[in-house]
Amino acid sequence: MAIPDQREEVFARIREALREPAPHRHADHAADASAPAAADGPPPDADAFRAWLPAVGPTLEEQIALFAQNAAQLKADFRAVASPDEAGRVLATLARENNWKRVATHRHAPVSDLAEKLGLPCLFTDAGYATADLESCDAAITGCDALVAQTGSVLVSGRSAGGRALSVLPPHHVVIAGRSQVVPDLAAALRLARQRYAPDWPSFLSFITGPSRTGDIERILVLGAHGPKQLTILLVG
Repeated sequence: MAIPDQREEVFARIREALREPAPHRHADHAADASAPAAADGPPPDADAFRAWLPAVGPTLEEQIALFAQNAAQLKADFRAVASPDEAGRVLATLARENNWKRVATHRHAPVSDLAEKLGLPCLFTDAGYATADLESCDAAITGCDALVAQTGSVLVSGRSAGGRALSVLPPHHVVIAGRSQVVPDLAAALRLARQRYAPDWPSFLSFITGPSRTGDIERILVLGAHGPKQLTILLVG
């Protein structure tokens, strides 16, 4: 089977991107290492960049519907639940169906409350942990900063998701979010992060877009290559 030559398509996209020069926000600082750090000012106007990305409806219900659609295409399990009690029942079903023996979480209401109600051994990452202990957990239950309707992504940080490793090492990652955390697009998610954290930023920010995957070998999609094989997102409220 012949593989189509996509070089011209790639070159066309590069030429299109080059028409909009990237801003050099810290050029002066990079040229002079002795200069004071540049101010952490607002990001460039996002309106021009929004034109390149899929349109998002103006209402919350439209944004939730778009997030659900994108999550399904990404092979993430998205479920809207009416209350924390319903979220707890869904978690209990997931634990039973996937034969969870141990879970990991962090001290963040209602995330830790839901994790503890499972009645399973529970590792909390807030006060330090052994890497092997976290690797032995069947699932991680975390919070997040935002759900991005435009891409079906989950924005997490070291503070909202219990550190760097909690959302990465266990094979099943469960995200607990509220309706107020749904944002329309990437620009809105980054603006929210800036409002919440600047200038005291957490050690990392990450957009989780579906379960970990790779298609490097013969273009065959493999889930769980570099992180969790399963991603479940519970929208409460």
